[in-house]
Amino acid sequence: MHSFGYRLNALLTFAVTILALLCAMASLSDNLNTPSPSAEIQIMNINWFQKQPQGDDEVSLTMNISADLQSLFTWNTKQVFIFVAAEYETPKNSLNQVSLWDAIIPAKEHAKFWTHTSNKYRFVDQGNNLRGKEFNLTLHWHVMPKTGKMFADKIVLTGYSLPEEYR
Repeated sequence: MHSFGYRLNALLTFAVTILALLCAMASLSDNLNTPSPSAEIQIMNINWFQKQPQGDDEVSLTMNISADLQSLFTWNTKQVFIFVAAEYETPKNSLNQVSLWDAIIPAKEHAKFWTHTSNKYRFVDQGNNLRGKEFNLTLHWHVMPKTGKMFADKIVLTGYSLPEEYR
C-alpha cells in the first residue's frame, strides 16, 4: 500500500495538471474572439495653447470620447485598460506620443461609454514644435485576461491640428 502522503501528492499533482490544462484551454479560446471595437473622439475646445517659460509648448484640450469596446470582453476578460494618446512627428523624433487620458473598464457593462473631459495629463512638447502641427488621437487598449497573455491594440483617428498662434 502507498502511504497517505504519497496518495495526497498524486492527487494534488493530478489536480494541478488538470487546472493547468483548463487554464491553457481558456487562454486559447480567446483566440476565437474577433473583436470589432469602435471609437470617436471630438475636440470640442482648445482651452489654452501656450509657451511655457522654459520654452516648451503646452496644450489643454476638451474632448468628447465615445467608444464601444464591448466586443473586447469574453468570459476570460478581467478588465480593459484604455488610454488616448496624441501622436505627432517633429524634426527631432519621427514619433512623439503624449498620453492625454486613461481609464480602466472593469466589466462589459461599462465598455460602451461617452465622456466629456479635458486632458487628464499635460500635453507638453519639449520645444516649440506644436504650432500648426497636425496630429493623430489614438485610442489604445490592453485586455487583461483572468488567465493567459495580455493583448493590446489601437484605433488611430486622424485629421486633428493645432492653431498657428498661441492663445
